Amino acid sequence: MITSHKIYFKNSQDIKEIEDETVNLMVTSCPYPMIEMWDEVFSLQNSKIRKALAKHAGDLVFELMHQELDKVWNETYRVLKKNGIVCINIGDATRSLGDDFNLYPSHTRIISHCLKIGFKCLPFIIWTKLTNIPNKFLGSGMLPPGAYVTLEHEYILILRKGGKREFSTEREKKKRSLSPYFWEERNVWFSDIWDLRGVNQSIKNTKVRKRSAAFPFELAYRLINMFSLKGDIVLDPFLGTGTTTFAAMASTRNSIGIEIDENFCEIIQTGINEIVEYANEYNKKRIQRHIEYIEERIKNKRKPKYTNKFYGFPVVTKQEIDLKLNELTCIKKLEENCFQVEYVD
Repeated sequence: MITSHKIYFKNSQDIKEIEDETVNLMVTSCPYPMIEMWDEVFSLQNSKIRKALAKHAGDLVFELMHQELDKVWNETYRVLKKNGIVCINIGDATRSLGDDFNLYPSHTRIISHCLKIGFKCLPFIIWTKLTNIPNKFLGSGMLPPGAYVTLEHEYILILRKGGKREFSTEREKKKRSLSPYFWEERNVWFSDIWDLRGVNQSIKNTKVRKRSAAFPFELAYRLINMFSLKGDIVLDPFLGTGTTTFAAMASTRNSIGIEIDENFCEIIQTGINEIVEYANEYNKKRIQRHIEYIEERIKNKRKPKYTNKFYGFPVVTKQEIDLKLNELTCIKKLEENCFQVEYVD
């Protein structure tokens, strides 16, 4: 089996190379409006943002920043297939501009725009970030009522273009049967609250900004396996350090990544050089966790009824019998920023 992965270094608002209705899934973490580290990125897209920041016009800044993101969601809707799914990792922001302190609810603003252009909103996930310090606070300390609740979570918004995906042909049904997850994984992955440790976002490369917006590999990996099939095309319009593409490679999916800053090329290339070993080890651990779960289940006298065809170990449901995590063998560079991954079939 072979997958292909293309990276474009250009503005994600202007991607004409991607044809209409060709992408199955979009997974991304965009720049967060009203988080100070992103002020310059947004201001370069629209000079009015810089002027509004100087005037401490918080509501106007918030709206102008989101209008830039709206352009990306519009393009995403264009390239997404009917029944395709969008997953957007976004955090709300608290900020003082002048003497004015406010919460800026980015997750509701994004949902509002996406509904206007035709997306349907599905139940979303609250990601509890375990890296946050539990005893930090904002405001007046121990004296009421001037302290503020701190934000210890982000959102993973999930939207769909149209209704449920249909599988009418035998080929489509077979492709789906080869793309399941384990029963016990479903019970964790499809919870609306995820406890995932964040990643260190500092960047040592002096050519790029000091911090990334990288989410954990596990976050992208789960979403890709939850909402796409093997061989599907996964898009990330804010690729950054490349996490979505790496998770797609590990999951036997194709991918398209878009990043405005060409200086990330070196960081992404380093990840590509390491992903074969990393992905194979990651998938081995996934298999090992399943084996341990089954052993515990048998100890509790709940022996599963089915057997996986490839691995020979028990599985809980009939839908898991064709599950196989393809081992990566090599990655070939076809041309500049275009790669091909080969797997053990």
